[in-house]
Amino acid sequence: MTLPRPPPDVLPLGIDPETLEALNETIRAAKPFVPGGARAVFGEGPIGARFAFVGEQPGDQEDLQGRPFVGPAGQLLDRALADAEIVRGDCYVTNAVKHFKFVQRGKRRIHQKPTAGEVRHYRWWLMKELEFVAPALVVALGSTAAYALAGRPIAVLKERGMTPFGFVTVHPSMLLRIPDPAARQDAYRSFVGDLKQAKALADEQVETSAR
Repeated sequence: MTLPRPPPDVLPLGIDPETLEALNETIRAAKPFVPGGARAVFGEGPIGARFAFVGEQPGDQEDLQGRPFVGPAGQLLDRALADAEIVRGDCYVTNAVKHFKFVQRGKRRIHQKPTAGEVRHYRWWLMKELEFVAPALVVALGSTAAYALAGRPIAVLKERGMTPFGFVTVHPSMLLRIPDPAARQDAYRSFVGDLKQAKALADEQVETSAR
């Protein structure tokens, strides 16, 4: 993957982080580029992880707790990983956009999809983060993550599977929005099937690297 240039608000600082921890400090210090939460939510998981799962952005619970994938979509992802026989401890999870974008309506904070410009602004951090983590396989969860990784719009259902920039599948939040129970279950089975395919590819990559 080609590392993009740092966003303009980082370039004047002359920052060149040499560790993941130092990179996270640049994210913590940077002004949020989306309207909403002020807390940067960092990725979690081991360096050298077998998988790096990239989502869209933190949600309400992620912003409140300061951790990625702890809300309903994260819980569904954990269930699907178990069904695909992927060990959660082998995974690094993060998001393309590091702050929660929302609008306040009464007491509720309503999620807003990041624009292409906002995704591009955060792309340097994501790519540098993945460079430090060095996973065997990067998995894009949904179109925003795929766009961030590829640097171009991605039609997830058409390009689903392995691509030059990583493995593409749907975001688990999409499954939660399917109203029909039977259709939702079918979509879940397809999602688990994608994860099983990703697992096979990651296992092959690890075996090849070990030779």
